[in-house]
Amino acid sequence: MPKTTLMSGVAALSLLLALPVTAETADHGTAPAADHGAEAEHAATGAVETGGNLAVDLGQVVASVNGKPITLGHMIVAKAALPQQYQTIPDSQLWDGLLEQLIQQELLAQSPDAHQTKLVDLSMANERRSLLAAVALTEVAKRSVNEAKVLEIYQRDFIDVEQGKEFNASHILLDTEEEAKTVLAEVKDGADFATAARDKSTGPSGPNGGELGWFGAGMMVEPFQNAVEAMSPGDVVGPVQTQFGWHIIKLNQVRSAEAPLLDDVRGDIVKQIQQEVIEEHIDALTRQADVTRAAQDAVDPSALSRTDLFEE
Repeated sequence: MPKTTLMSGVAALSLLLALPVTAETADHGTAPAADHGAEAEHAATGAVETGGNLAVDLGQVVASVNGKPITLGHMIVAKAALPQQYQTIPDSQLWDGLLEQLIQQELLAQSPDAHQTKLVDLSMANERRSLLAAVALTEVAKRSVNEAKVLEIYQRDFIDVEQGKEFNASHILLDTEEEAKTVLAEVKDGADFATAARDKSTGPSGPNGGELGWFGAGMMVEPFQNAVEAMSPGDVVGPVQTQFGWHIIKLNQVRSAEAPLLDDVRGDIVKQIQQEVIEEHIDALTRQADVTRAAQDAVDPSALSRTDLFEE
């Protein structure tokens, strides 16, 4: 059977069995079906409901097909693998459809038409490899992070380095250079900058007197940023052309940028640490392992698209 056919069959199970009905119910707000799966679980285990939650046991049997159990663990894994649009549906509304999907899959898997093809063998091997690799990476990532390391990176990358300057500027945006020159002359002659911005600027900051607030290096388009960084507080310059038009710029204030709070950058620091440790770990594993690779010219690369090889 071609790979595309098998994948279409798997997709069809998700789309044609009970789940889409459940999703549609959730979308249109009609009353959800009774949570028969949860009722069966309660009856089977005698679990006491506490705070709206029943006792959880991954091995708890929620259905069986010809004696083959389907467990709560199977349900949890199946739900996690659903497309993103299903993840926001309440679990109580997903339950019946998801359980029915697993039951029908098990019925088909046990049927005489099901046999373990080369595609199934290879797909299972790839999936096992991928899952084990994910578990390994999770373990490496977990043990790579500690508070001392986070503080070390924070000190190195944010506290001990010059944060640069931040600028507070206002501008008046005009459509043509001639208009910009005229307005610049008016401001230079004593016209109030904020009033001119409110009356004549075509930019969204015009009603606010042209105020842009605080920004750092690289946050504005290059010609505008370069002009601001060359100015002193109180300077008015222009016209400066960007893709948005012609600007008259007033620099209001300059200050030294402050390091961000640790809590604001903690997530980025943790990701950085984990990425570095994972790369080092994989490099170490590679150096220790006996890895061989066939030369690309030893295999026709077009074979990657030969799903017909799985036909039986």
